Amino acid sequence: MEYLINHYPKILNLLCEHIFLTFTSLFISMLIAFPIGIFASTHKKFRKITTKLLGLCYIIPSMALFALLIPFTGLGFKSAIITLVMYSQFILVRNITKGLNEVPNSIIDAGYGMGYSNIQLLFKIKLPISLPVILAGIRVATVSIISLTTLAAWINAGGLGVLIFEGIYQQNSIKILTGTTLITILSITSNQLITYLEKKYVKEKSTTA
Repeated sequence: MEYLINHYPKILNLLCEHIFLTFTSLFISMLIAFPIGIFASTHKKFRKITTKLLGLCYIIPSMALFALLIPFTGLGFKSAIITLVMYSQFILVRNITKGLNEVPNSIIDAGYGMGYSNIQLLFKIKLPISLPVILAGIRVATVSIISLTTLAAWINAGGLGVLIFEGIYQQNSIKILTGTTLITILSITSNQLITYLEKKYVKEKSTTA
């Protein structure tokens, strides 16, 4: 607590950097993952190729990917964002595709019977029904990004990882504990918030059904 009180401007700045990196990456990831996931849900060959490619990216060690990007995009924010977006694609695309494919055929046929176009069917039936599965993917991706953002400090992208790396280099356990605690709190808070949204949506759907 004494360290927090004495250094709160720096800690608050690092926390804001961590949050900004996390949710900027998540936003960009979702903009990319939704079109891919929607297309993959209706094209089996594309789904297989995409799953393999994204799975390959996902198994590359994060530190190695940061290092590989440095010659092309340099140290800092840009390399961190690219890495975080790449890592989250596998989780997001998988859950979007899975959610859409789990919509019962009988409901889809009923939608066509009502005269819905493919676009109407997607936004009025498929996405609303698959939203709990998609939110679960967003929740997992968010927690993963928060964790990986810690390593972004290694390439001077900022965030709470700065405290942890400084603590390691300086053998300062207070810095390590502070950084770890705040990252844990951020992860738990994000997880609980999205879990609450999942449960609230499911409850509302069951009430209106």
